[in-house]
Amino acid sequence: MKRHPFEPARLISGLTALTLGTAYGLDALGLWQAPGPWLFLTLPAGLLLSGITAAVWTRTHRPHPHTDATSQKGS
Repeated sequence: MKRHPFEPARLISGLTALTLGTAYGLDALGLWQAPGPWLFLTLPAGLLLSGITAAVWTRTHRPHPHTDATSQKGS
């Protein structure tokens, strides 16, 4: 299997979706009474956290510019 780069923003988005799906499923089965505002605000909060994480991850893992070895010769 081909390896892929780790992306923490996708992990957070996936965990948010998994949490919401589980919460709505348990609520639909009557096993848990989900508070309305909690479920309604979980998605925007998770997406906001994912966006911030993506911005920070991109900023800290930016590829460094390659120095040209030929431009340093003869200096």
